[in-house]
Amino acid sequence: MKLSESVKSISYLKSNAAEIINEIGENKRSYVITQNGDAKAVLLDIESYEEIKDTLVLLKMLTQSSKSKHEGDYKSATQATKDLRNRIKKLNEA
Repeated sequence: MKLSESVKSISYLKSNAAEIINEIGENKRSYVITQNGDAKAVLLDIESYEEIKDTLVLLKMLTQSSKSKHEGDYKSATQATKDLRNRIKKLNEA
């Protein structure tokens, strides 16, 4: 589907909300909603939204990991495992 067919005005959304929601749910179609001719919002199905959020979380984690490594602020897997075992041991002793 062409993007131009997925751009709808807010007044169209108001008049056809149930139809648009059904279309989004059944076909995973997204809509760009405009107000006064400017794009203001995107409507998409919940699964696509969750996938986007999950992807952004993973990208943020990768960015943070890369930054930490670049700055030398990281532990080897061996050291991290030792530290975790020590913390568990201290918790069990308490």
